[in-house]
Amino acid sequence: MAARRHDEAASHATELDQVEKARGGDQKAFEQLYRSHCSRIYALCWRLCGGDRSLAEDMLQEAFVRAWNKLDQFRGESRFATWLHRLTVNVILSDKRVRARRLKRETALVEAVEQTAVGERDVSAGLNRDLEAAIAGLPERARTVLVLYDIEGYRHREIARMTGMAVGSSKAQLHRARALVRKVFEESQTSE
Repeated sequence: MAARRHDEAASHATELDQVEKARGGDQKAFEQLYRSHCSRIYALCWRLCGGDRSLAEDMLQEAFVRAWNKLDQFRGESRFATWLHRLTVNVILSDKRVRARRLKRETALVEAVEQTAVGERDVSAGLNRDLEAAIAGLPERARTVLVLYDIEGYRHREIARMTGMAVGSSKAQLHRARALVRKVFEESQTSE
């Protein structure tokens, strides 16, 4: 246990050193930060983008560009991974707001407000039992809350602040998302 804490402290110190070097313009140091965190950040992007691989890759790139530009705002009060995670969520939510505004301007709202175009999905129809596919098929607000709450561990108050919805709406969307995922699994069981 003590050895693990020592390793974590050494890793944190190395990471802080890399952040400081990157702040000074050292691109290799930033590349090391990228390599350390890109897999987890991509997974977050992929989930929040509903399984759209292309959009997730764009959001990954945008998150790291934003991180490079805002390194001076990292104060070291939390781990770099925590700061980068929050920054990525903000990038994705901001992109969703822009896409929603653009969609409203470009097309008439025929169906429910939550239905948005997300591009070609990276989920095949044959994987109905797959949890990721079930999550990807959720309406956008429900999916966002489910991913942030159940997968990423944010609290409803934090989700409300990030998304601009009320705390009660966050709770309702989570309940809705869970019910929809449960329904997908129940339907796949009865169709067998």
